[in-house]
Amino acid sequence: MAGEWQEIPSGWRMVKLRELGEVNRGKSKHRPRYADHLYGGPYPFIQTGDIKASNGRITSYTQTYSEAGLAQSQLWPAGTMCITIAANIAETGILEFPACFPDSVVGFIADKNKADIYFIEYVFRFLRQRLQREASGSVQDNINLATLDRLRFPIPPLETQRAIAHILGTLDDKIELNRRTNQTLEAIAKALFKSWFVDFDPVRAKLEGRQPEGMDAETAALFPDGFGEDGLPRGWVNSSHLDMVEAFGGGTPKTTNSEYWNGTIPWFSVVDAPAETDVWVLDTEKKITQKGLEESATRLLPVGTTIISARGTVGRLALVGVGMAMNQSCYGLYPKPPFGPFFAYFVARNLVETLQQQAHGSVFDTITRATLQSASVVIPNPQVVARFEQIVKPLMDGIRSCLEESRTLAALRDSLLPKLLSGELNVGKTE
Repeated sequence: MAGEWQEIPSGWRMVKLRELGEVNRGKSKHRPRYADHLYGGPYPFIQTGDIKASNGRITSYTQTYSEAGLAQSQLWPAGTMCITIAANIAETGILEFPACFPDSVVGFIADKNKADIYFIEYVFRFLRQRLQREASGSVQDNINLATLDRLRFPIPPLETQRAIAHILGTLDDKIELNRRTNQTLEAIAKALFKSWFVDFDPVRAKLEGRQPEGMDAETAALFPDGFGEDGLPRGWVNSSHLDMVEAFGGGTPKTTNSEYWNGTIPWFSVVDAPAETDVWVLDTEKKITQKGLEESATRLLPVGTTIISARGTVGRLALVGVGMAMNQSCYGLYPKPPFGPFFAYFVARNLVETLQQQAHGSVFDTITRATLQSASVVIPNPQVVARFEQIVKPLMDGIRSCLEESRTLAALRDSLLPKLLSGELNVGKTE
């Protein structure tokens, strides 16, 4: 794999990863792997999906090990670089806290006298597609320690490594700040929806003779001051989800027809679903042509449509930010007047949470039109819906702005990456 490096700058040298520190597979010896007693304790357990979603910095986790889980695994220190070798191939991320991980992940601990761990992580981002191509030629579509041991790549002196990592890291730091900003904005919008339309806090406050908290008098006047016999705020009703949205199906243009693919129209599948707190989908992995759109069952979804995945990975949501098509494993939910796109999005979020609760935390396997027809949603008076849209619009627009800026920063980072790692851009020069 050294062939991709045509020549290296003076002072750089070709190395293998093992020359720069400790390289070992993670441990997860217990079978069956998903025994309940292994989980739920204090030790973070990092999985391949966590690494893929990390943008190079592992700051969160979705599972933990108990003492029993730790006993059959290993706790790696903060600063360890994780490399996935199965499932999501060649994804990388650096632990920001001590954690365990399974044998589908390789851990690398850098010798700080030889390598900057952040520089090495950027090297492996650059090598990702090459490693993935090598994996696709194997029997099980994976790589192993031998694959990594064969890998050679150039590194500059340590100070240059740190300088390159600083340049790229500054861009990633801003991307991470945008991600955290989106978490905050989304949490505010979600909390407002729950307060108004699930817990009915403004109505309860007025019923008790109190001014609704954090609300001006004009907004408070839009809410009723009591409940009907059905337990809903007076004048509000329960209705079918399909009474407030129009549901569209999707489709897949014939994959063997090259005239249908690699066009300019985004085509959504569940792999394009954003992180929950990012809300919007602005681009997709695959794109189709106008001919593919016209000669298949898919259709162009308008901006403001909520996409919900209905089969496979069920219940993932995305708010359409640019016109796009989607596959047949999803529904597009477009609000009927007087409902707005943000109200419709959070109603869909609430529906997914309800379905998860009804499944007692397990994965529900499908959403159908019958699911949407039978799902009961609270229909407030139109003035309250309009006020909700007005309040959350700056929050949702802020999330979109952060996403767009992060896409621009990521494109800049990815364009700089090969030039910095090849020495084409000399970090010692100021021009």
